[in-house]
Amino acid sequence: MRRTLIVGAAGAAALALTLTACSGSDSGESDGVTTVTLLSWTGEEQMTPVIEDFEASNPDVKIEASYSPPVAEYIQTLQTRVLSGTAPDVFLIAAENKTNLIDAGSVIDLAGEPFMENIAEFNRETYGRDGAEYGLSTSSWAAGYAYNKEMLAEVGYDGIPETWDEFLEMCKKLQDAGHTPFLESVDQMPTTVSAMVGAKTAEMDPSVDDLIFSGESTFEEQWTPIVEEYNRLYTEGIVSSDVVALDGDQVRDEFANERVAIINAGPWIIGAVKEANPELDFTFGQIPGLADGAPYQAGAASPGYAINSASDEAHQEAAKTFLAYLSSPQGVEVMQAQTNDVTVTDDFEPPVDPVFEPMVEPIRSGDLYLPMISWQRSEDILNVEAVAQMQRMIQGQIEPVDVTKAMDAKLATS
Repeated sequence: MRRTLIVGAAGAAALALTLTACSGSDSGESDGVTTVTLLSWTGEEQMTPVIEDFEASNPDVKIEASYSPPVAEYIQTLQTRVLSGTAPDVFLIAAENKTNLIDAGSVIDLAGEPFMENIAEFNRETYGRDGAEYGLSTSSWAAGYAYNKEMLAEVGYDGIPETWDEFLEMCKKLQDAGHTPFLESVDQMPTTVSAMVGAKTAEMDPSVDDLIFSGESTFEEQWTPIVEEYNRLYTEGIVSSDVVALDGDQVRDEFANERVAIINAGPWIIGAVKEANPELDFTFGQIPGLADGAPYQAGAASPGYAINSASDEAHQEAAKTFLAYLSSPQGVEVMQAQTNDVTVTDDFEPPVDPVFEPMVEPIRSGDLYLPMISWQRSEDILNVEAVAQMQRMIQGQIEPVDVTKAMDAKLATS
């Protein structure tokens, strides 16, 4: 995932005013057909069958879609369309923009709508606040470790170990056998760090984030031990600091070409890896836990479909018809066939590629954590700071505690 927010917290009110000025109500209505505008980050090739199936069953509603890929480009495109007076009736509420959209009153409350009834509580709460629900999220995603089964077997393992110490030991054995053991793209929040924080907070009440954002604790206190453990990948010579130059696609390609044994990844790599190397025998595992924690996974509810609060009543009602379709077994099935998402509606069981099967139960039970979803404010600013400081740490310029102190300083001034 690429993480850039459309506006800062200070711009929330401006966003609300701009959305009001450029609502989807300009979309025409003729011959009894209401046109609903949609900005999608699922690509046109995948969305076209979904839209066509919807329109075939709902001839009184036409979907006028435009497209922008996730995440940073989508968020920027949405911002541009808002500012230019072309805000759509339906758009995505995501980790990167949910706080601003909700604070600005830019999305309508969907709580109580029949199409929300079959949505998992975890997904409704992710894009909700104080009992309100602002996004229709029909699936969730998780990222763990994809691994080359043959390489692991070569050094005596049949899967990812459960503890971090054991994992680092295995990586060193892979090195001794002549393999690059592990790669993780760090141009975004490291999957490993997210999962380790998630494992910790899953055992706490109040949560890590409740403590930090209430002022009862700090990133330095809660995150430093985890970042120190993560940094062992680099201080113990398991991963080169050159990894800061690699993006997720490059890491994936190294794995597909059998030049690395283990990578951080989610289901989005499966098609490309199989296409590049049909003979590769690989699967997924959870991210190892620290000494006092269980294995876990980074992940979140997939972005939800939200309705522009500034659209007029007719367009909002037509938009609800579209969301009702997306929530229905028929709509979920058509969408899932295009995206391979792990859906979490209670009336459709998705087919899942066997290599990703180990991750399905945690996804459907909501055992997922993503800092940018869980942070209670300034998620855009904190994410940028965390990634930048971790890259400096990986390159040996600062220590783990400097990363978390910088996050505390950024939170204090945001």
